[in-house]
Amino acid sequence: MSTWLDLSVPLATGMPVYPGDPEVTVSPALHAESDGVNVLRLHMGSQSGTHVDAPYHVDDAWPRLDDLPLDRFAGKAVVADVRGLAPREAITPGMLTPALDAVAAAPGAMLLLATGWSAHWGTQEYLAHPWLTPAAAQAVVEAGVRTVAVDALSVDPTPQPGDPLADFGLPAHRVLCGAGGVIAENLTGLEQLVDAREVEVFLFPLRLPGADGAPVRAVARAR
Repeated sequence: MSTWLDLSVPLATGMPVYPGDPEVTVSPALHAESDGVNVLRLHMGSQSGTHVDAPYHVDDAWPRLDDLPLDRFAGKAVVADVRGLAPREAITPGMLTPALDAVAAAPGAMLLLATGWSAHWGTQEYLAHPWLTPAAAQAVVEAGVRTVAVDALSVDPTPQPGDPLADFGLPAHRVLCGAGGVIAENLTGLEQLVDAREVEVFLFPLRLPGADGAPVRAVARAR
């Protein structure tokens, strides 16, 4: 018996976005009563909501979204349970050892970082999520993982309001993307998968040619 789980946040006006990214607006464009159909008007960035990053997101010379094979966006997954960390606490290589050992037995598996931070979605605390150290990102790459998903705004630290964006690099992004990897962010409900025996995840993005990334409907099938 398998269970299907939606791991996506809803797209809605005023939803959280990474500092400096376009705000999200969802509004009616056409109405069935007056126009014969209902159609929504959407305004958002490519990194809005639950989304994937292509390597091009951080380097012009790296692969764009449509350069990546489809198997980067679906397959078996291993969950790293890193819940209980303090705000802005680093996720170190040692914290990932059990999950990366499991990856060794499941070549090609995705890695899901279950921080529990999706509980803070819609609050200021959401910006203060745990983050992946460059050394931890390198350990992930060396384990053969090419798709990493997290239930937080970023795998790197996120600036608080008023912090200069220039002071925040994206070192974990650069390690993962530099290996041709995909990063999925703003997932929700990963804690539901921590005790699952088997997990499959589907992260297919919108088909945006030449894009840095795109929103996804993140879905898991757990047994």
